[in-house]
Amino acid sequence: MDRRVRVAVRVGGVVQGVGFRPFAHGLARRLRLSGFVGNDAAGVFAEVEGPSADVDAFVLALREEAPPLAVVDDVRVTPMAVADDVQPVFSIVDSPAGGQVSTLVSADSATCADCLAELRDPGDRRYRYPFINCTNCGPRFTIVRGVPYDRPFTTMAGFPMCAGCRREYEDPGDRRFHAQPVCCPVCGPKLWFHEERREPDGTTPLKSTVDALRAGAVVAIKGLGGYHLAVDAESESAVAALRGRKHREDKPFAIMVPDLAAARKVVAPGEIGERLLTSRRSPIVLLPRVANGPLATAVAPRNRKIGVLLPYTPLHHLLLGDFGGSIVLTSANVSDEPIVYRDEDALNRLKTIADAFLTHDRAIHTRTDDSVVRPVRGRVQLQRRSRGYAPEPVTLHRKVPRHVLGCGAELKNTFCLAKDDHAFVSHHIGDLENYETLKSYTEGIRHWRELFDVTPAVVAHDLHPEYLSTKYALDLEGVEHVGVQHHHAHIASCLADNGEDGPVLGVAFDGTGYGTDGTIWGGEFLLADLAGFERVGHLQTVPMPGGAAAVREPWRMAAAHLDAAGITAEDLKTRHEEHWDDVVKMARSGLNSPLTSSAGRLFDAVAALLGVRDCVNYEGQAAVELEQLADPEERGTYPVSIDRNQVSTVDIIRAVAEDQQNKTPGPIIAARFHNSIADVVARVCEQLRTAETVALSGGVFQNALLLDRTIDSLHHKGFRVITHSRVPANDGGISLGQVAVAAAREATSTTSPARHRG
Repeated sequence: MDRRVRVAVRVGGVVQGVGFRPFAHGLARRLRLSGFVGNDAAGVFAEVEGPSADVDAFVLALREEAPPLAVVDDVRVTPMAVADDVQPVFSIVDSPAGGQVSTLVSADSATCADCLAELRDPGDRRYRYPFINCTNCGPRFTIVRGVPYDRPFTTMAGFPMCAGCRREYEDPGDRRFHAQPVCCPVCGPKLWFHEERREPDGTTPLKSTVDALRAGAVVAIKGLGGYHLAVDAESESAVAALRGRKHREDKPFAIMVPDLAAARKVVAPGEIGERLLTSRRSPIVLLPRVANGPLATAVAPRNRKIGVLLPYTPLHHLLLGDFGGSIVLTSANVSDEPIVYRDEDALNRLKTIADAFLTHDRAIHTRTDDSVVRPVRGRVQLQRRSRGYAPEPVTLHRKVPRHVLGCGAELKNTFCLAKDDHAFVSHHIGDLENYETLKSYTEGIRHWRELFDVTPAVVAHDLHPEYLSTKYALDLEGVEHVGVQHHHAHIASCLADNGEDGPVLGVAFDGTGYGTDGTIWGGEFLLADLAGFERVGHLQTVPMPGGAAAVREPWRMAAAHLDAAGITAEDLKTRHEEHWDDVVKMARSGLNSPLTSSAGRLFDAVAALLGVRDCVNYEGQAAVELEQLADPEERGTYPVSIDRNQVSTVDIIRAVAEDQQNKTPGPIIAARFHNSIADVVARVCEQLRTAETVALSGGVFQNALLLDRTIDSLHHKGFRVITHSRVPANDGGISLGQVAVAAAREATSTTSPARHRG
């Protein structure tokens, strides 16, 4: 017979709140092993005794057969003495208090197939219960108040289990064995409906909501991570009303559709799109719009893409099933404030926007927006990393010497906490431009520090002194402060995303970033590794007349670029005759006109020149609409000179203006512009050839057409290209880059091949 052994097992990773203990319990019972399993602050622990072959099979299965939501980082085994009085049972033990926290918390997960089947079964006791969940799905991060992940440390603590739920929770053979949010209509959260002008009339909350949506009302709906605003997506008047009340003139809305069949009526998802839509993360997926689809045109004006998501909570499944159509589902907030998630706040802040409220009494501990992704070249490009992804860490390919906090940028802010080989990139915070968002930012850092037991010794921040994230960092005492140049952080983020150190040729194209020479960067070629960089090329600099006003009014950038090129576009000048000469004089004088090499501002200028967008209602709008205008079949380029690795934007503007004068169609000009930018990126990299790998980062590379053409051009010249997949290319990935730079500088005392360490 096989000799008997006993081992202690420690499992690290996302192993709490995902049914790992029940899985281990069932595995041990199947193999007839004795011992126990439990949760603690460091993850999952177990002691197992039995024949050595069966113990080995148990340890192997922990990694290879883990539950769907588990992410097993490591399984450590320590031999122990065989117990003399071992009991022939395997049990789940209580979680001990205290200890250093090193466990990981699962992201919220879309409703699983088993729960959906129960939800739709008239004979099931949870039939049409909007809070059904199990070990494989349901709320996680948004309800967690602390670790270990046990019910008392979640917002479900106030809902004592009924006898039926308790039996399931304690039954090793039940699908809800040790499922912390387990509940039912008897003991769990309840829905209610409130309409501003009348009390509910006795109908169910779901029926009242469906009736309100069909009547054209704007309904605020409490979801997993906050409130959403919903209207009938096929009603022009309802969508227009929502736009007017929310003061959201043009930015596309996301829509929720009942199922894949409904999705195919409005978008062409393709294989990758369908896989994303039906994944446990259930993000908003940006997909090509179907011509002549049923959606109101006001859902996504002047846009060939639609952001689509499927129901990801039981409540959404019930609502969309009863409604029988698609709804707009957009974050409920006021102006640029973060998503509303507290009930009293929602009733007060949304009362001028929403006609009615569908809410419930399960508290949300951490507000979390929906994630946004798009398929690009067979991969997933994250545009906003939040619900379904956060707080799962980005695993670093080497450990950080000390705990690090990366404070992120000003726009599309995230923060990042790093310990050991885990970088915890936060959920999307938003633009740090008002008190509510700053409060969400500081509260988020405090919660994450406690959740993951991180006490930063090093705090990395942007060089821009007026960023609120920089001010927050510099106000922290007793820590080492590390300033990281914005575009170096972009490239470092791409390196960390791909588990590489560099050096690479980094191409960082975005809107604005504080340069080390006092100008505003944004069209940069950097020879970079994690520790440092050298600026080896850039787009030609031009003035930004009016500073921030030039971001809001792209025609100003067109005026500056045209003046630098020595030409005038009469049509554009006529549209702004009253202010044109003053803006040109301002640019020439340098008064309130900082120099910029920004690729984002170049896209703005071309968009204005083509009549796409003179003023914007949201950040990046002009560039987004220019991409939508471009004819994807056009392959022509403009001749552009490169002098000492500086790209002549004058050549680009002259060529665009000449094409326009020759009555070349706008879609052709827009495509030639995109192709030309891709071409010059490859040409500059070829001239430099200081590295064989090119890293592409920055918000401009969220332009799928530009990214695709740039990768093709670089591959044609023999370069290896790395891009983002685990964090966004935009400023949402900056915090990871800051952490990677700070850790690299601390970890090495050798001289970096790159020069700047700012």
